[in-house]
Amino acid sequence: MPDIQVEIGEAAPDAAAAIEIAVPDLPAVVAVVPPSDAPAADIPPPDLPAVAVVVPPAETVTATPDIVPPDLPAVAVVVPPIDPVAAALRERLAEPVRLHPRLGASHVAAVQAFYAAREFRPLFVEAGALTPVARGVIARLDAAGVDALDPADYPVPALGIARRGETPADLAGAELTLAASALLYARDARGGRIEPARLSRHITPKLALPDAGEVLAALAGTRDASAALQAYNPPHEGYRALREKLREARAAHPARPMVQVPAGPVLRVGMSDARVPLVRARFGLDGAKDERSYDERLASAVATFQREHGMKGTGVLDRGTVAALDRAGASPREADLIANMERWRWLPADLGARHVFVDITAYTLRVVEDGRVAHSARVMVGKPERPTPIFSERMTHMVVNPSWTVPPTILRKDMLPELQADPSYAARRGLEVWRNGKRVDPAAVDWSRPAGVSLRQPPGERNALGQMKFMFPNDHAVYIHDTPSRNLFRAERRALSSGCVRVDQPFRLAEVVLEDGAAETRLKRLIAERGERTLMLRRPLPVHLAYFTLVVDDEGRLRSRPDIYGVDEKVKAALGLRG
Repeated sequence: MPDIQVEIGEAAPDAAAAIEIAVPDLPAVVAVVPPSDAPAADIPPPDLPAVAVVVPPAETVTATPDIVPPDLPAVAVVVPPIDPVAAALRERLAEPVRLHPRLGASHVAAVQAFYAAREFRPLFVEAGALTPVARGVIARLDAAGVDALDPADYPVPALGIARRGETPADLAGAELTLAASALLYARDARGGRIEPARLSRHITPKLALPDAGEVLAALAGTRDASAALQAYNPPHEGYRALREKLREARAAHPARPMVQVPAGPVLRVGMSDARVPLVRARFGLDGAKDERSYDERLASAVATFQREHGMKGTGVLDRGTVAALDRAGASPREADLIANMERWRWLPADLGARHVFVDITAYTLRVVEDGRVAHSARVMVGKPERPTPIFSERMTHMVVNPSWTVPPTILRKDMLPELQADPSYAARRGLEVWRNGKRVDPAAVDWSRPAGVSLRQPPGERNALGQMKFMFPNDHAVYIHDTPSRNLFRAERRALSSGCVRVDQPFRLAEVVLEDGAAETRLKRLIAERGERTLMLRRPLPVHLAYFTLVVDDEGRLRSRPDIYGVDEKVKAALGLRG
């Protein structure tokens, strides 16, 4: 301990001596020690932080004086009541839970994390009733058909659920049901209903599907939950125009059933359910003694419907049949509109302030800058047997005087039979034969076993790629390029390539993408030098290869185009549309 100074003052009559122990520069703590029979000087100092101990005269100590508490800020401790719904929600999410057949473990984990971060306070249920957020979400789910989605895919709890005596566990279940439906809607609005790559290996858009945390956080942070959900649908003018045409088509199609059968348990003959009258109305059946009874007559009508729509005629009203009942009323035009609206979901929500848009079925290319068309050109696209793929990527550079390496598919299917019959075929086409990185004589190759052999066309006027190609690296090895066959641009239907996009006016396109109005002069000089040269773009440029068979023109008229690759039928089949 530090040095301690002890001063003994004059003691009062019949009183113990007062001992004052002081330690400078330390917090002062005052303790009052009552008198005792032992001399005060015999009290050993404790091994504690330095304190000042004052022992008053004995006669002045009549009782242990009060110790005044320090002047600390007031702290209010509030223990909130335990929300039974939050407790039930915590318990429900603490165990393995399945939100929906289309939502996997990663989505469940994101939902768990969202609620854990808010201490499991419900977002959609409060005081036993649905919150304004819940009502906004339900309004959007009920109106899902406006955006060509199916309301039956997004179950919702009924309004006023607290008035029917639900337990906290029931309310927690309602919370998770609505959370799952909101997430499904958001993902479907961004293209999650089908996997495009399953339709064709040539359809590979990168879908930006939102996760559960993003969707629920957006709903928790908005005053208009309906608008927040609707915003996951494509924002593009082309999509909105088709949506309006869908509304018009439905209004003009009185045969479309006005009865919607809600989701529910599977129904078989002999069962009773409140939805049975709706199913009867859907088929125009009446006269049953018990309207709620799922009888043989109704099952027969359901079986006939199932067979007509490519399903097994079991007569059992299951979930797939209920969904098909609503979709089956779509006219052929409605079904085509829905299929085209679905393909708008394959495009990024933000196409880019500057971007290249290749409209495959229109055989056109447009460069768009800040909403205006800066350049437009005719293009040739892939033949039906070798379609131009559908996807988005970024253009990064262009190549002047490109060489062309024959793709393996073209070599195998188109050229190998010719080479087997006549090895001089390669020379006549201006092709060099390479094997294992070395140029070889075509006559020295056994064309029945051409392992390791490739064909290359050097730069020049006869090159299949023309004088330049525009590169946006992708898994399909396709690009936009010039062509020596300029006369083919005069054709009305130009599905003539082997998958790449051949473009008219390549010099003008180069000026736009290079952002150089004098690029043509420089390019012609480079072309005259014969060597292959790479020119980098100042800014990467998004490129979208898109496919639409229905579009709305500037006058508001709906225009049809040939479905050259049969994509409409693939999409309609995947969506269960039989129009």
